[in-house]
Amino acid sequence: MKSFRVTEFNAPLTEVDIATPKPEGTQVLLKVKAAGVCHSDLHIWEGGYDLGHGRKLSLKDRGVSLPLTMGHETVGEVVAFGPEAKGVAVGDVRLVYPWLGCGKCDTCLAGDENMCIVKPNSIGVYCDGGYADHITVRHPRYLLDLKGLDPVTAAPYACSGVTTYSAIKKLETVLDRPIVIFGAGGLGLMALSLLKAMGGKGAIVVDIDANKRKAAEEAGALASVDGAAPDALQQIMSKAGGPILGVIDLVGNAATAALGFDCLSKGGKLVVVGLFGGGAPWALPLIPIKAITIQGSYVGNLRETQELIDLVREKGIAPIPVTTRPLSQADASLKDLQQGKLVGRAVLVP
Repeated sequence: MKSFRVTEFNAPLTEVDIATPKPEGTQVLLKVKAAGVCHSDLHIWEGGYDLGHGRKLSLKDRGVSLPLTMGHETVGEVVAFGPEAKGVAVGDVRLVYPWLGCGKCDTCLAGDENMCIVKPNSIGVYCDGGYADHITVRHPRYLLDLKGLDPVTAAPYACSGVTTYSAIKKLETVLDRPIVIFGAGGLGLMALSLLKAMGGKGAIVVDIDANKRKAAEEAGALASVDGAAPDALQQIMSKAGGPILGVIDLVGNAATAALGFDCLSKGGKLVVVGLFGGGAPWALPLIPIKAITIQGSYVGNLRETQELIDLVREKGIAPIPVTTRPLSQADASLKDLQQGKLVGRAVLVP
């Protein structure tokens, strides 16, 4: 099998050829049909996160070891499975749920493996993922039936899809009025599609990139605002036409977090999803004075991913724009993403 691996942080990916593994026990081997290139992959490739105030979060210190094949948005076709794998057949096309935990702690047993703190084992983060022509998954329960959905456009549901779905659910009590979404990349466009399907009023989208704002408007945003404009706050509040009680920050830097907080009315909620990095910008007294809720949202669990697939099929949700590229362009795709050249999602097709 061929894969493109991180062998050194901040260095070009390395092409590797090894024997295709044979699945054992409950393991399932899939031939990769599509693998999304996610912004989180950039942080893995860089080796950590900027925590602000001169601090860094090292992924190496958190158990991420090299060499590593990234890729957590993967669709594959089953080609083999171990003797203990049940409910799966050769030829099945499945979306891989990647946010695995230890599978044994109370959190995992409750269905929230994405929140496991005992031994996170996310595919493409802690173990090898989809930047390859084959991938091994430890159990069939992590393989979701796409039932005819296009593998290329469905691959992002494993991350950008379930991430935005889970974030929107955290605002479900205020979706009858406009919310604000920061970021019009792959996640932002996904959020707009899901928000409509979930019965939401709509969203004002904030992004500093004019092309991405245009894409957001074409995807159904109520309005868009340049986050770098001197009067961005006034524009957001004016276009909302009333109190703003929900904000989803898909960027997650100091500027977006501050602007998102400032535009909220009393009792509002800021859901922080993005991992761009930086330190918290909020004046602490204003948190209780405005009775603001600040909540983090990390991807989503297996149940939410199945709910998402069912919603996509039931509502006929249009996919986000994708650009297909051969697996050999994995490194170039990462660099294009880093430089902000991609609209929607790049998807590698072996």
